[in-house]
Amino acid sequence: MSRTLILLRHGKSDYPLGVPDHDRPLNDRGRRQAALAGDWIRDDGYSVDAVLCSTAERTRQTLERTGIDADVQYIDDIYGCTPDELFETIRVHAPSDAATLLVVGHFPGMPETALTLDPEAAIDEFPTSAYAVVEVGVPWDRIGLDVDSATALKALRIPR
Repeated sequence: MSRTLILLRHGKSDYPLGVPDHDRPLNDRGRRQAALAGDWIRDDGYSVDAVLCSTAERTRQTLERTGIDADVQYIDDIYGCTPDELFETIRVHAPSDAATLLVVGHFPGMPETALTLDPEAAIDEFPTSAYAVVEVGVPWDRIGLDVDSATALKALRIPR
């Protein structure tokens, strides 16, 4: 069974004075970007079955603005993760029956994960609210462990 992994970077955030990085909210542009990303995910025909989302305020707000209605797990480890750390998070937390999994996270983790899954992919930029769609040919509990030639970047969308 083929699976779809959508890696979404949070929307553009604000930088309020004295607010820790983890607590920074989206700014107006970020709210618009996140809504657009959600529209594009739906317009592209993806039906998200489950979501893994960083606990950072801007990722939570991004997910909310997408309007995606799926079971959500908020996970601290997505904040600042490497591809290997994200693979471990997916192996542990992704429901085995989810055909399409959305991960809402940060730079550089989201684009680096897409490139790790498909080293031939052309990802020149990955700005806020960009998302990569990767077709994954292994079960979620094997992602990052098994080399699979069916795994490939299918789309890269940059809301503007």
